[in-house]
Amino acid sequence: MKIAVVTSRFNEDITERLLEGALNVLETAEVEIFSVKVPGAVEIPLTIKVMFEQGCDAAVALGAVIRGETSHYDLVCNSVERGVTQVMLETGKSIGFGVITTEDEEQALERVGGKHGHKGEEAALVALEMVGLINSLKKMNRKK
Repeated sequence: MKIAVVTSRFNEDITERLLEGALNVLETAEVEIFSVKVPGAVEIPLTIKVMFEQGCDAAVALGAVIRGETSHYDLVCNSVERGVTQVMLETGKSIGFGVITTEDEEQALERVGGKHGHKGEEAALVALEMVGLINSLKKMNRKK
């Protein structure tokens, strides 16, 4: 199984921790990992789509969008969510969504190994579980 991991470089102190957690999970699953970094969260969906076209079976989207003083935060959050959802529906492939959206850096840190778990690990687990589920559903349909 080939898994794409696409990580935003923006807010790199947070996204590196997300990446570390996701890679820890994927390495124990013994899958082939293709990891790339993109400038920001908005670039994640397109990159995953291209990686799917190159043969990846599932993906993990990792990023950290922290609210600033302008409405740019809302635009980025909505764009990334819509893009990832669209890619999943167009391709029928799973994407573990590990793009955290927080009010401040403290909240972000709580989500990369703090009191709110580790969203990088969780996103990798979701991607793996969904690949199995989708494959099972496809096999079920072939048995008819």
